[in-house]
Amino acid sequence: MADKSFDVVVIGGGPGGYVCAIRAAQLGLKVAVVEREHLGGICLNWGCIPTKALLKASELYHSMTKGAEAFGIKAEKVTVDPEKIIGRSRDIASKLSKGVGFLMKKNKIEVIEGQGTFADRNTLKVTKDGKDVATVTAKNFVLATGARAREIPGVLEADGKMVWTYKEAMTPKAFPKSLLVIGAGAIGIEFASFYAEFGTKVTVVEAQDRILPVEDAEISKRLEKSLTKRGIELKTNAKVLGLKAGKADVTASLELDGKKTDEKFEHVLLAVGVTGNVENLGLEQMGVSIERGAVKVDKLYRTGVPGIWAIGDVIGAPWLAHVSSHEGVICAEAIAGKNPHVMDYSNVPGCTYCMPQVASVGLTEAAAKEQGHEVKVGRFDYQANGKALAIGEAEGLVKTVFDAKTGELLGAHIIGAEATEMITTFMVGRHLEATEESLAEACFPHPTLSEMLHESILDSDGRALNA
Repeated sequence: MADKSFDVVVIGGGPGGYVCAIRAAQLGLKVAVVEREHLGGICLNWGCIPTKALLKASELYHSMTKGAEAFGIKAEKVTVDPEKIIGRSRDIASKLSKGVGFLMKKNKIEVIEGQGTFADRNTLKVTKDGKDVATVTAKNFVLATGARAREIPGVLEADGKMVWTYKEAMTPKAFPKSLLVIGAGAIGIEFASFYAEFGTKVTVVEAQDRILPVEDAEISKRLEKSLTKRGIELKTNAKVLGLKAGKADVTASLELDGKKTDEKFEHVLLAVGVTGNVENLGLEQMGVSIERGAVKVDKLYRTGVPGIWAIGDVIGAPWLAHVSSHEGVICAEAIAGKNPHVMDYSNVPGCTYCMPQVASVGLTEAAAKEQGHEVKVGRFDYQANGKALAIGEAEGLVKTVFDAKTGELLGAHIIGAEATEMITTFMVGRHLEATEESLAEACFPHPTLSEMLHESILDSDGRALNA
């Protein structure tokens, strides 16, 4: 068993942890990462990246079977190989995980494989397969242990066979005939979109009154219409009272509009959120404060214990990879004694990669009004955009929300092709404190989908040029 000493030890090699480690190494600190499973974390191995590979496959299938004929191209006998679709996504995840390993070597960061548990404030014991592999001492430890799929004991529990979490949903042996998705947030809706495209009869249940409940209500309504048209059954204001797995199906006890009913599905996917990985680390003994499964930190990610920091999903919402990475940079700079900026959580883009895509940043129209803003709202429909028509992606909407008095861009919301790419323009605009007037004066390229951003801005002042 090796004894090692470092300036910084990052516990967890996901998008928050490995980025934090790299930034700390760039600043001249001696750094190690303790990782119990895969470099890249859930995002790279079981989340963001492999799911996008799966969704791309479903988009290609959609184009070949439903969209190509409009372009004068007819595809016959299109076949689907689930094994190859899944295999490609796993290969991409593996390749990127190895890429993170290369980055660790490049930045002279030591990677220690195993589970870390605090022995005392400055010491971490690392074990693997029940054996001690290292004793690590450090001036600073960064908790970047991420989160896992949330379950509700006795009600919603995954068995890995009939009742899935995102991991099982990414590696099916075959596409099921029917699937119940519990939860209509980003994860649930993305999987619903993927499976429905390959012929699975998908039902989505959501406890709140609409799907993607954190998004602008107008955008949620548009998506609901689109998904319903594709054959996905959406049940809102719904409760799941229990699940009973059999050999060939799962019986779900549901409460819909106050009435209880039992329905059978081949598989069930739990997509009801995540909870932080705070167990088996010895945090309580160290005096680290944990509340509702999340580590409590200050604005620079210090816990209440000197020298112990925390970032990413383990500190709670928003559970997003880009947030974790950004927090990792700030945390590393704070540890190195720099003067880092403070994260602006009001300007974090949210992206859902269903078909059509959904993306947003800032306040919804309703939230802006609730905060007392007098708002000016601009809209531009994809159907009026030449590029959208040319590429056969005429379904969608760009919506902007401005403060009527100051011209501040309060929020932006997009549903449609490349929404997740285009939202960056509005995020940067808000970050640079651009106003309605300054954005309207910018010259956007033609013919592009991004022209719609400009048109929506102009529309907020009643002067859209192409609508």
